[in-house]
Amino acid sequence: MQKKALVTGGSRGIGAAVSRDLAASGVLVTVASRSSDSLSNLVSSLPGSGHKKYEIDFQDSDELALFLESIAIEEYDIVVNNLGGNLQFTDPLDTYDSFQKVMEYNLGNSVKINSKVIPGMIKKKWGRITHVSSISALENQGPPQYCAAKAALNAYVRSVGRFIAPQGIIVTGVMPGAVMTEGGYWEDVLKNRPQHGEEFLRHRMAIGRFGTPEEISAVIMFLVSEKASFMPGAVVLADGGQGRVFQ
Repeated sequence: MQKKALVTGGSRGIGAAVSRDLAASGVLVTVASRSSDSLSNLVSSLPGSGHKKYEIDFQDSDELALFLESIAIEEYDIVVNNLGGNLQFTDPLDTYDSFQKVMEYNLGNSVKINSKVIPGMIKKKWGRITHVSSISALENQGPPQYCAAKAALNAYVRSVGRFIAPQGIIVTGVMPGAVMTEGGYWEDVLKNRPQHGEEFLRHRMAIGRFGTPEEISAVIMFLVSEKASFMPGAVVLADGGQGRVFQ
């Protein structure tokens, strides 16, 4: 039977690359994002037929509630929780409210989505859920709000992954480093602050370049495959040598 996948934050960048790779492998893909034009263009370009789009602003509680009701009846086999970001909160001394909002965006939405899809996976005794975390979960690489949220996401993956592994469900994560995406942070840096971008590559990236969405998608494709059956709770680094932590 054809597998069904849900990809959040999927209209561009890593999410779009994963959606394309999943569709190319014969999976029926539902892509959820708030970017209407990018979402439509992506879904219409996916190989195969029957793919779906779901336009949603994950910060809108009403839209989120409807979305969660919808996915609860779909019984997805694969979920890629790619939604995340710092929501423009960059002040280390900002209020606790900023931490709550970033935590909800990066961790809360994944937990809510997973709670709706895991029961269906348990019935099938098979499922793959992977989360796009960040090297920021392990090191001070970004605003504290973002680092804390991604660290919490890693802890969630490790603990929940172990808990439901006996049901045939493998919960994992990937921690990308600096990835170049269209319209993303690093594209803006190279355009408006090229010296900063060049110094970052020289001093921070062991590989000497930015990553690509396709490189991260390749890792995710492994994690959502049969071959990841011995990896419950694994959170894998894919950072081009950006981080210096001993994991």
